[in-house]
Amino acid sequence: QLQASGGGLVQAGGSLRLSCVASGRTVSTYDMGWFRQAPGKEREFVATISSSDSPYYADSVKGRFIIARDNTKNTVYLQMNRLKSEDTAVYYCAAGSGLGILSDARRYDYWGQGALVTVSS
Repeated sequence: QLQASGGGLVQAGGSLRLSCVASGRTVSTYDMGWFRQAPGKEREFVATISSSDSPYYADSVKGRFIIARDNTKNTVYLQMNRLKSEDTAVYYCAAGSGLGILSDARRYDYWGQGALVTVSS
């Protein structure tokens, strides 16, 4: 089970940190990703950290967001800086260990319930 938290309302230019705690699974053995879905839009890739600890980012968040993993807490974080109104979405964490492109949602087998991030302009 994956539990995401840390969402909320923030002004444009501000920061938020999302957390994803895993229970029953060890995050260090999975590729851990963050995806988001804005109202009326498709779910899109945000960032992922591979099981070998390599981070990858969508171009839209590169340089502003940082993904990190704390194996001692079995938790993955998404530090979001310089937030923009277009970052408003429900953010989902996911865990996967299959084949395929890291940015492809089909690679991920387990999903959290989502955390709402609202950025006001």
